[in-house]
Amino acid sequence: MIVAIIQARMGSTRLPGKVMKEVKGKPLLEYQIERVKKSKLLNQIVVATTSKEIEKPIVDLCKKLSVSCFRGPEDDVLTRYYEAARQYEAEVVVRLTSDCPLIDPVVIDKMIGEFLSSPNKYDYVSNIIERTYPRGLDVEVFSMKALEQSFSEAIGSHYREHVTPYIYHHPEKFNLGVVKHSQDLSRYRLTVDTEEDLLLISLLIKNLYTQYNAGFTLKNIHSLLQSHPEWVQINAHIEQKEITKN
Repeated sequence: MIVAIIQARMGSTRLPGKVMKEVKGKPLLEYQIERVKKSKLLNQIVVATTSKEIEKPIVDLCKKLSVSCFRGPEDDVLTRYYEAARQYEAEVVVRLTSDCPLIDPVVIDKMIGEFLSSPNKYDYVSNIIERTYPRGLDVEVFSMKALEQSFSEAIGSHYREHVTPYIYHHPEKFNLGVVKHSQDLSRYRLTVDTEEDLLLISLLIKNLYTQYNAGFTLKNIHSLLQSHPEWVQINAHIEQKEITKN
């Protein structure tokens, strides 16, 4: 069972309620779910949010879209993932974050395909350890066994809040795989964490959905950005929040 778990919450510090911000009358999280559903290799999609009352819009959206919703701890996201994965009997977990509304199902399937390429070759595969994909097309794939080991061994908020650093910071314990794009597109920022990010994503969604509906790929996104280099400057100055050890 290959289960995508999308972590989502309303309490973002930089842009509160960002996952429910609307473009063309539709929340960003709905765009993302629509895109993830196009994956050919996923068996299940679960939105993992917190148990706080503020998350009601996320829960209601999941009901509307007939997508499973799991509720767990706010800060211990590793526990939230582990419990969600157990409940939905995941053997392979695909970690996605809800600030990536343009996530490409082709990229998701490429990551899953690499993970499954050889029995027991990998515990973890991603495109984030060595960045060649735009930020906002992040996909991590790992075994339930690796998640269980992280859940039982990881200590400290750095590891509990961010789910996977314990895995990729311990290559002596886990077999890691890195997937690279054919060209380095890491300069593009397609995640949503600030008003500037939202402006760029809104422009992209309005253009891409007019032309392709939900059927566009990273190649289409890249072509559009090349046609509008001024758009890339909208959020080029935004610093990504660092994951720090503590």
